[in-house]
Amino acid sequence: MTTPRTIGVALLGLGNVGGGVVKLLADNAAAIEARLGARLEVRAIGVRDRDKKQRVVEVDHDLLVTDLDAAIKRDDIEIVCELIGGVTEARHAVMTAIAAGKQVVTANKALLAIHGTEIFAAAEAAGVDVYYEAAVCGGVPIIRVLREGLASDRVEAFWGIVNGTSNYILSTMTETRRPFADILADAQALGYAEADPALDIGGGDAAHKLCVLVRLCFGTALDVTEIPTDGIDRIEPIDLDYAAKFGFVVKPLVIARAHPDGQIEARVHPALVPANWLLADVAGAKNAVYVQSYALGPSLYYGAGAGMLPTAMSVVSDCIDIGRNIFARAAGAKRPAGPVLEPRPMLPLAEVRSKYYLRFGVVDAPGVLGRLMTILGAHSVSIAQVVQDAEAKPVSVVVVTHEAREGDVRAALTEIDALPVVREPARVIRIVG
Repeated sequence: MTTPRTIGVALLGLGNVGGGVVKLLADNAAAIEARLGARLEVRAIGVRDRDKKQRVVEVDHDLLVTDLDAAIKRDDIEIVCELIGGVTEARHAVMTAIAAGKQVVTANKALLAIHGTEIFAAAEAAGVDVYYEAAVCGGVPIIRVLREGLASDRVEAFWGIVNGTSNYILSTMTETRRPFADILADAQALGYAEADPALDIGGGDAAHKLCVLVRLCFGTALDVTEIPTDGIDRIEPIDLDYAAKFGFVVKPLVIARAHPDGQIEARVHPALVPANWLLADVAGAKNAVYVQSYALGPSLYYGAGAGMLPTAMSVVSDCIDIGRNIFARAAGAKRPAGPVLEPRPMLPLAEVRSKYYLRFGVVDAPGVLGRLMTILGAHSVSIAQVVQDAEAKPVSVVVVTHEAREGDVRAALTEIDALPVVREPARVIRIVG
């Protein structure tokens, strides 16, 4: 009987995802070997402390190493899985692996958003692969869909719920109408939110993932620091009440669109979406990406955006794909050239066109509503619906606009917020879908 070939894997990191990879490789070993024609064998696990008492999974202590560079460069390692997170140490590990001719799998969206251009260029020069399915939407195979399933199509736009923490908080607020701070505390207690949740609730995590998706969809690299990004922390239960009255649900979105003039529209913010739209039903910590493409039209990709086994599944699937590539090249196949990126300007936020939900807190006095409407009209902001709640203190005036230019809306709000009758700065939520 022929001994099956093994492919040596180095895991850098043994947290939830690394532990999930170990478990999945053990539990699904026979199925993986049948699909790949080889065993994926973990031969080194990079950790900070070899003597840590409690780990996510039990592993052979002899596999644990603290010298990551030495593990990466070992002759019996063919695939390096970077699962340590962060940017500085992760970048060093990935670049070291590429320089050593190793194939790379990473789940690190921040690394790819900030250093992706450098990493992919180095991989291209070295003739190695960098796979990253787990970097966006955890177990949802959106990277594979965009890279392979829609390879013959042309993506025109996409809308995504890509941060489970923000989606859990807004979904729970929608169900209970409890304040943001209370739901955040619950999310932290349940492990859905970090002790410092700023990257999630502030939109930074979603912006990193947006960069990764834009690179695949539109063949260009964005500077993550230039992406307009708003968090969910200013959403209040009263906004959810009014959203429901108008037929909407509030969701945390990433949005990108390729404009005919070559500009890329990209933004991260909570938005009102129609209650009958598919993304409105994506609740809890789930993720989804709604893609509009030239040939296929609209399509939706939905599932677990995080979690030990869903994310590990994506990492192991990448290892299987890379294993197939290793065998194909051993048989004489040439590695296809990577995509060529083209610099494309980002559409300035002031030029974005959208519908808007606006909520004003004003004094209860004659003529106030008329002054608000006059200023909006003077800035070319057309009104679709208005609701005034005289029982609230201060009085709430809620406006839904027709499509307007962001710069015009902001100019109008600056003028309105300066009025002596205004008691609270305007709340602004864009409407999409």
